Amino acid sequence: MENAYLDIEKNFEESEEKILELLREKKYFQCRDELLKFNAVDIAELLETVMEEEDMSKAVMLFRTLPKDISVDVFSHLDVDDQVEIINIITDPEIQYIIDELDFDDMIDVLEELPANLVDKILDKAPKSERKLINSFLNYKEDSAGSLMTPYYINLQKNWTAAEALAHIKEVGLESETIYTCYVLDSGRKLIGIVSLRALVIADDNTKVSDLMREEFVLAHVDDDQEELSELFKKYGYLAIPVVDKEGRLVGIVTVDDILDVIEEETTEDMERMGGVIDSENKDYLDLSVMGHVKARFPWLLLLMCSYFITGGIIASFEEALSAVIVLVTYMPMLMGTGGNSGTQASTLVIRGMATGELELSDCLKVAWKEIRVALLIGVALSAINYLRIVYLDGEAPLIALTVCCSMILIVIVAKLIGSLLPMLAKRIGIDPALMSGPMMASITDMISLCTYFAMAGVFLNI
Repeated sequence: MENAYLDIEKNFEESEEKILELLREKKYFQCRDELLKFNAVDIAELLETVMEEEDMSKAVMLFRTLPKDISVDVFSHLDVDDQVEIINIITDPEIQYIIDELDFDDMIDVLEELPANLVDKILDKAPKSERKLINSFLNYKEDSAGSLMTPYYINLQKNWTAAEALAHIKEVGLESETIYTCYVLDSGRKLIGIVSLRALVIADDNTKVSDLMREEFVLAHVDDDQEELSELFKKYGYLAIPVVDKEGRLVGIVTVDDILDVIEEETTEDMERMGGVIDSENKDYLDLSVMGHVKARFPWLLLLMCSYFITGGIIASFEEALSAVIVLVTYMPMLMGTGGNSGTQASTLVIRGMATGELELSDCLKVAWKEIRVALLIGVALSAINYLRIVYLDGEAPLIALTVCCSMILIVIVAKLIGSLLPMLAKRIGIDPALMSGPMMASITDMISLCTYFAMAGVFLNI
């Protein structure tokens, strides 16, 4: 199986070079014939490569050579920015065909990115009932469950038999986003139960839907944040989750393929924030302009630079102590680095635990107690190694070694406590916990490390 996959990859790479060469020679129909040897996902990937490496007009020309049904499937797998680029070039009838054939949730994603005048033009040509539905979906808050859902699902009535339910699924199944989970509604369209296709298929034909449905189910509300919704998918492993309005009426479902994109976005956002990048406009590294990178990185670096003014002030205030025992300066980088690394370790594990649902805010005392014990063992081990190094390798006085080693133990304990509890505090007050890692954690622990170090120097060296 693995060898077959590698062969497909190799064939695609070879065809990709051939397609690009044919494209440069303007042999578009031969390009199309090569493209049609692969599935829509691979074709979309290649088109994105052409958009980056070749002329945009060539990419659109290549896109136009595809059969209509395949072009829509390929379009749905393109990045939203690339979709908008194509729509800005192709004709109105081509746009209308793509919009009409896209899955509803994909269509909403595209419309959200288009200029208002173009959206109005598209909606003018849509049937009145569909136009009303599209407008209601466009009005949901960005990054909410409502903005991700599709209104096309299988709904059943509880008094139907399994045979009647299956006949209904056959009738409307092609228009639905998924048929594997069906939703039982009352006369007011309120969700009262969920039944799986498997249960319907294996049940006796005369079995009532009410006897097969589950009345305990997981749901989301239209205004729920997409990150909260992704947590439900990760926790329960469902293929789809129903979305209801304030009155409990079913208005749509969100499927796992849409939530995978959300998980990727949220993970990317957390990684950027942990690395001190405020906002990259959800663009890939190479797609973001130089000024875009500057705007994403400069504010955070400026803030962190200002925080080091405090660190410099702490060092300046202990200038006399440092002058008296100049060797103390030698061990400052080690202590500050160890403190920063200890805090970052703890914060990374806690942020990960909260993201996966393993840790709750109510676990803060358990986390603190565990980190204290971990920090004590690590601090003592590091200090023992450092004591031997300072006394026997560096040849310094035992009191100097004791100052550094006691500082090390305290710094590791405090850094791990801060690293574990700050993200939880951030979540409690509504700040993204990811901000409390990386550069921010290093800045905080640097200040604490210096204060602790000089305090220990005062105790052991009387300076």
